[in-house]
Amino acid sequence: MKPCNNSPTSRLWQLTFKNKILIILSCLFSVLSVATAFIPFISVYYIVYEIIMSLADKHVLNNGLIIHYGWLAFIAAALSLFFNFLALCFSHIAAFKTLYYLKYNFVRYLSYLPLGFYTEHSSGELRKIVDDDIEKIEIFIAHQLPDMVGSFATPIIILIILAIFDWRLGLATLVPIILAYIVLISGYRRKDIKNHMQEFQNRLIDMSNASVEYIRGIAVVKAFNQTFFSFKRFYESIKAYQVFCLKFTDCFKYHMAFFLLILNNIYLFILPVIIFLLGSVDNYANFILASIFYLIFSLALPAPFLKLMYVSQGLQKAVKSVENMDSVLNVKPLAEPESGLEVNRYDIGFNDVTFAYNKIQDSKASENNALSHISFTAKQGTTTALVGLSGSGKSTVSLLIPRFFDPDEGSITIGGVDIKQMKSEYLLSLVSFVFQDVFLFKQTILDNIKIGKPDARLDEVIAASKAAQCHEFIEKLPDGYQSVIGTKGLHLSGGEMQRLAIARALLKNSPILILDEATSFADPENEYKIQLALKVLMQGKTVIMIAHRLSTIKDANQIVVLDKGRIVEKGTHEQLIDKHHTYYKMWQYYKQTLNWQLHQSGQDDEVAYV
Repeated sequence: MKPCNNSPTSRLWQLTFKNKILIILSCLFSVLSVATAFIPFISVYYIVYEIIMSLADKHVLNNGLIIHYGWLAFIAAALSLFFNFLALCFSHIAAFKTLYYLKYNFVRYLSYLPLGFYTEHSSGELRKIVDDDIEKIEIFIAHQLPDMVGSFATPIIILIILAIFDWRLGLATLVPIILAYIVLISGYRRKDIKNHMQEFQNRLIDMSNASVEYIRGIAVVKAFNQTFFSFKRFYESIKAYQVFCLKFTDCFKYHMAFFLLILNNIYLFILPVIIFLLGSVDNYANFILASIFYLIFSLALPAPFLKLMYVSQGLQKAVKSVENMDSVLNVKPLAEPESGLEVNRYDIGFNDVTFAYNKIQDSKASENNALSHISFTAKQGTTTALVGLSGSGKSTVSLLIPRFFDPDEGSITIGGVDIKQMKSEYLLSLVSFVFQDVFLFKQTILDNIKIGKPDARLDEVIAASKAAQCHEFIEKLPDGYQSVIGTKGLHLSGGEMQRLAIARALLKNSPILILDEATSFADPENEYKIQLALKVLMQGKTVIMIAHRLSTIKDANQIVVLDKGRIVEKGTHEQLIDKHHTYYKMWQYYKQTLNWQLHQSGQDDEVAYV
């Protein structure tokens, strides 16, 4: 799916007619359905006409003609339903094809966007686009488009019918319809309505984001015995949505009330005209018949015109949904080279790299940089450890290597080749990750491990699992490697999840390995097993390791110390200790934390840290 610069309305019609033949057939049968729906009214008119004329002229009632009109009414009503069924069948087929196209390509397009995009757009916002906005486009094509075509055809058919019997009564019927829509349109043309519609969408997005956050944090809410009302953002987002909806509804209360009042009482406009014309008609019987027809017909008019109103609202929602979808599709992926270069060495080089997550063009821009003028080389087959306080830029360095972001200045190379000159698929094939937050899909253990190598054989997966120290606990699961994460009470510990992540990386067997706090959530037993697995995983690879536990990086070939996005020291553990600078202080603090303990002091059993 390519980015599109057309207006949302043009885009909606472009997507609607993506399956042109199906849509045209749907529109055709919708018009036929509306046209045949009015035939029973005409048939009833002629039946009543025949009965009255037979009484007036005292001739024999033509039963055959009445039966003929009765069958015509029945067949027309049946055909109307059948044509409407066909219209909806064709529109639904087209809509489902479009729905598949949009959802598949939208989610696929998300995979091409840089990781920075996801720091600016919440999962709730993206979920709303996929689950709500794209669904509204499908609903518009499947239901509202046939209704819209039929509703626009209705006034034309009504005008023809109204002119057949008595143009004066027809005009009296048409005037209140026009008046009702003038009242309605005057409400929609208010300058603040567009802003209200945008605010409505924003309220929905905010409520969706808050609900996702609330559900994710439900364990914390329960653990602290809190209620729904204590989760302030969720509660306030719902209240704000409620207040806005009431305010928005209040804007239309008079317009909508008058619109419905006029449309549902058209006969009140016809009756005075009938009374006024009674004294001047030549054919009294025909005029009475026409009057009866228009009075009865007026009762059937509100339904199609109300449908037209709701269809127009659906059109507005669909246009807004397209606009929301295109706001993501118009985000440009990172530039790809026409012919990507490949490498046979795996040194990683940072060359005067500067990067900021939020680009701010002002005199203090340097203060907002996540990294400033970073330069170092991680040689092939060695381990480079990144250390520093939280927010110093360690994770940012690791995310720039696979090009989740592009640096604002400087360059990053692998094997001497700028990563911008490599195809993304090739670049990602060179890098394996083991993050501190492991995400497992609700799939089998086997499928979760095979993400590292989708075409791997079972024996390869088992070999990687054994090397990652997780084969033993997998075998104890009810269905072994076919056990599905998150079902039948299957939940893994943090250490077990980390070992599965290592198994993924082992199976992928990429020459570059990024470890981000790989043992952070592990207990002593799991940490020992993870360290055994990491030793196997790290052999012969270029390793970038991020760790807060300094004991895990003592043997690194190079330690890079970061502070506020800048490199303040580089060297081995021994070299940095001898310098007595930043790393030395960190090491001293780390050793002190190993001696932390809790004890009770005084008569009040007060807990203290030493």
